[in-house]
Amino acid sequence: MNKKVVVKIKNLLNEHDISLRELSRLTDIRHAALSELSNHKRQNINFQHIEKIADALDITDIREIIDLVDEE
Repeated sequence: MNKKVVVKIKNLLNEHDISLRELSRLTDIRHAALSELSNHKRQNINFQHIEKIADALDITDIREIIDLVDEE
């Protein structure tokens, strides 16, 4: 079975009680890019985006942001 890296944007929004727009504003990442990540529509993950999300939400463990899951 193949593995897939998933960015857990929806979890982060819920945990930090913020909207996608607010995350976009905090990270200076385009709303559309975050939306694609959130809906797993992006093939490539920009590690700068991961770093900006971690900074904005004060996250020190990358596993809070990304996960490795079995592909269906």
